[in-house]
Amino acid sequence: MPSIAADAGPLIALFDGSDHHHAAAVEFVADLRQPFTTNLVVVSEVVALLPTRFQLQFLDWAIGGLEIDQQTAADLPRIVEIMRKYADLPADFADASLVAMCERRSIASVATLDQHFDIYRTADRKRLRNVFFPR
Repeated sequence: MPSIAADAGPLIALFDGSDHHHAAAVEFVADLRQPFTTNLVVVSEVVALLPTRFQLQFLDWAIGGLEIDQQTAADLPRIVEIMRKYADLPADFADASLVAMCERRSIASVATLDQHFDIYRTADRKRLRNVFFPR
């Protein structure tokens, strides 16, 4: 079963009840039937951006609720390429690491609030399909 890549935005919204997208994130995760995959770069971004009172709750959930990819270090050269290619956006480290992970794992779908994912392309020039806010 194909995975869905998890970007930070929906994960933050899932745990921060004051987030504008909280209800959509709760509904999305409740309806999720595919593995939800991310990496430690995104996990770190979520923890850094979540209010402190939600950080441990998120991390406890992440242990069983996310498949956490372990190959980010090996993806570093590709991450740098992606960041250079999209420097005008700019593509941040977390976004580029997620695109690289999707390329390596053949993941075609991403759950994100970030409109930059409409622009990013994989090495084989494919667009990642945003399943959180489909267009």
